Amino acid sequence: MFVIGLTGGTGSGKSTVASILSRYGGKVIDADLIAREVVARGSKALEELVEYFGREILDEDRNLNRKKLAQMVFTDREKLQLLNNITHKYIVERMLEELEKLKSEGNARFIVIDAPIPVEHGFLDVADTVWVVAADPDQRIRRIMERSDLTYEEAVNRINSQISQEDYIKIAHEVIYNNGTFEQLEKETLCLLEKTERDLANNRI
Repeated sequence: MFVIGLTGGTGSGKSTVASILSRYGGKVIDADLIAREVVARGSKALEELVEYFGREILDEDRNLNRKKLAQMVFTDREKLQLLNNITHKYIVERMLEELEKLKSEGNARFIVIDAPIPVEHGFLDVADTVWVVAADPDQRIRRIMERSDLTYEEAVNRINSQISQEDYIKIAHEVIYNNGTFEQLEKETLCLLEKTERDLANNRI
């Protein structure tokens, strides 16, 4: 059983590739989903966030107001880095627990770690191969605006808050360019999956 580290900037279509892989035998560890779980009401991560960002990031039920927090961090790199520093340790811990669980169960064709931020510990160090999903800037902006009901400026801020697409590509073993149709993306993903399995079988990875 091998591990694909899947990453890419917001709006690239990374989650769509993860969903395709899940339909062809992959078990997906979704870092975004874990990130939402670790800041649930009463969690240590949420307590730390409130300590640094203030109680205004909570809604009336004392749950995290994600939109409010996003407004605070996506235009301020220092605050975004602070958010990442607080949450990453909890996210990585949960990801590694899930990875060990899936490996011990042994009933997956392969495992996908779907993570927007390619951290060293818990991603690069456990992936047998790293796939990066990339797309033209205009495509990414349009997808973000449609998906999250954001303005053009807000979508651009989301993209600029991450590392550049070029830096994502630098860490990749394989790159999927997602500028076409879903059918094209699915075909390229499956071809790459078959290539990866051949390379692993022949010890080329």
